[in-house]
Amino acid sequence: MANTRKSTKRAKQAVRRQDRNTMIRTSARRALKAALEAIKTKDTTKVQEAYKAAVKALSKAASKGAIPQGRAARKVSRLTLFVKKTIPNVLSST
Repeated sequence: MANTRKSTKRAKQAVRRQDRNTMIRTSARRALKAALEAIKTKDTTKVQEAYKAAVKALSKAASKGAIPQGRAARKVSRLTLFVKKTIPNVLSST
């Protein structure tokens, strides 16, 4: 329990940051899952849109500090390799 006004404020800020980071991480996770589902359908337009959304969500999460930059880069790299392996030439126009 916070004992001073300053520590009470810091505790409230920590809760707000935690909620914000959770929301950002969740949206990145959902975008990544949607991209993987789109890849399974093998519909090129859906794959391109979902891929862009996933990369954007992961980059945003990393820039906001919700996830480490290295983790975001690793996930984007693995997603890109998976897309190129599964559906060749789908990312050549993006």
